[in-house]
Amino acid sequence: MTTIKKQTILGNALEISFEERLADDYMMPLRVKHPTVMQMNLGYRCNQSCMHCHYGAGPDRSEEMSREVMKQCIVLSQKLGVNKFDLTGGVPELNPNFRMLVSELRKNDYKIIDRNNLTILTEPGQEDLADFLAENHVAVIASLPCYTSEVTDSVRGEGVYEKSIQGLKILNRAGYGIVDSELELTLMYNPSGAFLPGSQCSLEEDFRKQLCERYGITFTNLIAMKNNPTGNFLNFLNRTGNLNRYMSILEQSFNASTVPNLMCLTTLSISYDGTMYDCDFNQALGSPVCGNGSNNVKNISAESLLNRPIAMGNHCYGCTAGSGSSCSGSIIRE
Repeated sequence: MTTIKKQTILGNALEISFEERLADDYMMPLRVKHPTVMQMNLGYRCNQSCMHCHYGAGPDRSEEMSREVMKQCIVLSQKLGVNKFDLTGGVPELNPNFRMLVSELRKNDYKIIDRNNLTILTEPGQEDLADFLAENHVAVIASLPCYTSEVTDSVRGEGVYEKSIQGLKILNRAGYGIVDSELELTLMYNPSGAFLPGSQCSLEEDFRKQLCERYGITFTNLIAMKNNPTGNFLNFLNRTGNLNRYMSILEQSFNASTVPNLMCLTTLSISYDGTMYDCDFNQALGSPVCGNGSNNVKNISAESLLNRPIAMGNHCYGCTAGSGSSCSGSIIRE
């Protein structure tokens, strides 16, 4: 599905657009604050094919970030004063330059987040991945749709749950998520269908109880993200006739108090080819940063990224519904 078609489908799903809703609440124009987080998508290749993936990542994707683009990102981050790197994909660890990038970021004392799908830890050639992450003090955000095999495998494919549990045990053995450890292991929950997640606190309690009792697995905390109507999930909504209903749920759950802390205000998302976006979801839709001139890391000025208007669409309702949603979980803490 082309970018224009995706935006048209989302634009037709609601009578009141996201921009109109913000204007009604005197919140336009929405502009970037100072970027403090650089989220780098290292490529769309993945060892899984998930129903809710907003990129449509999978084993058949070949796009990956080059070493040159990685270096350009680091140079730009120094000009902007970014202090945190969020490495994502696909599955970022499949990029052949992943470990070089982590080592380079560690040398420069950045906080590093690895968005890990857990099953990558069980792949051939990745036997030492957990130890490598631990040695470099990388915080791990591990996605897990549910603590049951039925739900997890229905979203991610047969056998994924068992490998995910293996991955969690590997991380625990490396020191992640255990009592008194500084190695952070955050679980990330997405709903398994066209509905909103429950309370983040309640979900964390349930996951903690079930994983500990069944497998002796511990973790630091849990974040809950809403499924954004982009990528595979947009295709699912459109194919099953759930798009208008889901978009209405998001729109009716709009919470104006989430807007001042939206992740797009302080996060810069960079695709594998160096194109820059206001957020991960805009990247999935192919809607780059607004402003004059280039939108690529190789020839953009740091100054042009400050105080710029944010590119928006109806998919933004996904981040402002209820307690809000971001790559760090709920915006409003319960």
